[in-house]
Amino acid sequence: MIDLRSDTLTMPDEAMRAVMARAPVGDDVYGEDPSINELQQRVADLFGMEAALFVPSGTMGNQICLAAQARSGDEIIADADSHFLHYENGAASVIARAQVYTIKSRDGAMPLDEVEAAIRPSAYYYPRTCVIAVENTHNRHGGTVLPIEYLRSLRELSVSNGLAFHCDGARIWNACASSGLSPREYGALFTSMSVCMSKGAGAPVGSLVLGAKPMIDEARRWRKMLGGGMRQAGILAAGALYALDVIVPNIRDDHAKAKMFAETIAADPRITLDQWRVQSNIVMFEANAQDYRTKSTTEFVKMCEINGLRIAQIKPGVLRAVFHHQISMDDATTAAEIVVASLNNSKLIL
Repeated sequence: MIDLRSDTLTMPDEAMRAVMARAPVGDDVYGEDPSINELQQRVADLFGMEAALFVPSGTMGNQICLAAQARSGDEIIADADSHFLHYENGAASVIARAQVYTIKSRDGAMPLDEVEAAIRPSAYYYPRTCVIAVENTHNRHGGTVLPIEYLRSLRELSVSNGLAFHCDGARIWNACASSGLSPREYGALFTSMSVCMSKGAGAPVGSLVLGAKPMIDEARRWRKMLGGGMRQAGILAAGALYALDVIVPNIRDDHAKAKMFAETIAADPRITLDQWRVQSNIVMFEANAQDYRTKSTTEFVKMCEINGLRIAQIKPGVLRAVFHHQISMDDATTAAEIVVASLNNSKLIL
């Protein structure tokens, strides 16, 4: 079975397991786990941030960053398709107790004039705008990469208005690979980042929160409140350190697989696919129901699985295929063949 539902599906190989098995550990809640401390320092240095904090998940990372920089009743400006809006259970309204002002965009880059217009005037009857949040790469826009010039402009806007600037960097390693920019160039822009190690980076568990030391001190308090202190978590940090050394340097290969897959299936007129969106490891497409014998997107997904391919529906009628280091180029080729066969509502003979 070729599983392209997500890049969270990677499994630690024997080499990663060996590194994890021999990791030096301590009590991270006391700040005494050497592997956690090494990972935190290394990632902070990579992004040019003062400090970092290891957390169990990207959701917790995002929510800690928002809570550490917002007060009850504040407002966060974010793209209408942001991950923390769609897939984090409305947590900002519960944890930070902040509301979200959403702006629609074509590719995750909210129009600057609309962002500026969304910043609330100072009046007692308005919520206080506190954070501008972006996502890079952008999941629900198909893995698009936010241009650095755009991010710099948004940074200037946040600074001039005294606002925090947060990046959901769940796939920031993919953004770096696609843009050719270093983590430090991205890190210089933001007051906070959540950086995931368990997606394309290939580690089994964990994200890091990045920011200035006072912000990370506050983040540590929030992590404790949310139950995110994990004691001898160095076993997990060792997997992330291995990923930084072995997997992340080759992450551009995943983009090549995605591009080849996208080009192949787009040749079929029954597929609707914006080629320009294929900028990293995600391919988002539609299978046009009126042109083939399956009756629904759900049935098409089932036919793909019968043929040996798992894909996911990310929006109504919109499918997503995500590539990672444990999907080979041959797998990507076969996956494209399965999509075409499934459009014909026929079983592929492999």
